[in-house]
Amino acid sequence: MIHLTRHSDILIATQPADFRQGIDGLATLCKQRLHCEPRSGTLFVFINRNKTMVRALAYENNGFWLMTKRLSKGKFSGWPTINSAMTSVDAKHLRQLLSGNYHPL
Repeated sequence: MIHLTRHSDILIATQPADFRQGIDGLATLCKQRLHCEPRSGTLFVFINRNKTMVRALAYENNGFWLMTKRLSKGKFSGWPTINSAMTSVDAKHLRQLLSGNYHPL
């Protein structure tokens, strides 16, 4: 089970990802485009183009987790948009972002 604390490494992709990709596609995206090791224990969080779905990829011990949250209505607001491909957030801000109450620092 994924357990997030204030010490968890969490990276949020600032650009939309193609959600037709599964675990292998998102892991390759981490390596090639984001220059990150997907098996590092970092939680990688992606959003789709319509901002209606979020996917999180994490490696734990002996395998990958791929989690998806799709909104019934509305869109995720406050998604970080910066010049970098990824931005770091803490677990508290991730929870706020996923609940729609994210306010960047």
